[in-house]
Amino acid sequence: MDSVNSGMNRRTGRRGVLLAVAAAVVLLLCGGVVGYGALADEEKPSPAAAETAEVTYEVSGNGTADISYLGGGDAGEAVVEQGVALPWKKTVKAPVGTPPSVGVVLDAKGGQATCALAIRGRHVQRATASGTFGRATCTGTSG
Repeated sequence: MDSVNSGMNRRTGRRGVLLAVAAAVVLLLCGGVVGYGALADEEKPSPAAAETAEVTYEVSGNGTADISYLGGGDAGEAVVEQGVALPWKKTVKAPVGTPPSVGVVLDAKGGQATCALAIRGRHVQRATASGTFGRATCTGTSG
């Protein structure tokens, strides 16, 4: 009887070892798949930056004015500068597809100011403001 029991214990022991080895192999394979997925995510290229165009805003004249313009960067947020001494000029890289614009509002003393807009070095628009709180806006297409 002992020989029968010892034969069964060997088989049971072998089966346990085989199951443990199989479980270890499965765990290693799962770990490899997960590890590969994590590495593959890190190797993906980052999205391309938005295309930009060089935009030059210019306000000529005398005195002071409030000037608003489309700023640079991917978002192209509006920027407002208050009480700016004229003349004034700013060049930014604005996102293509977002219409660049510059606006000027004269102060209570009035006067005259001219805004101008150039995209990629090409003149696009010019407008003139005059009088107390006179306003002018220049816009264009950067596409």
